[in-house]
Amino acid sequence: VQLVESGGGLVQAGGSLRLSCTASGYINSIYAMGWYRQTPGKHRELVATIATGGSTNYADSMKDRFTISRDNAKNTVYLQMNNLRPEDTAVYYCNAERVVVAGSPHEYDYWGQGTQVTVSS
Repeated sequence: VQLVESGGGLVQAGGSLRLSCTASGYINSIYAMGWYRQTPGKHRELVATIATGGSTNYADSMKDRFTISRDNAKNTVYLQMNNLRPEDTAVYYCNAERVVVAGSPHEYDYWGQGTQVTVSS
């Protein structure tokens, strides 16, 4: 299973970006997909997650500016980020939780390689 992220880049404060992440491979199901972010010297932190049924979970500091969505048929998750702030600068990682792959009864979690988001003041 491979997660490929796209959509990061440089934006001015107040601007918007949309991140995408697609999971590929012999996937039977994915329970939840989401986004986390990390800055140097800090732990990776939750941004938002979305389950198969559509229920979402956001970090409090981002829920009014960020919107997560998902296309289950495409195994793709999106993160629309509006009104970006310099403190949103980080590497954003895509996560797929409890992935069931063909031929295996087990569930695994997977991470993408990360995409850099830089917000200038």
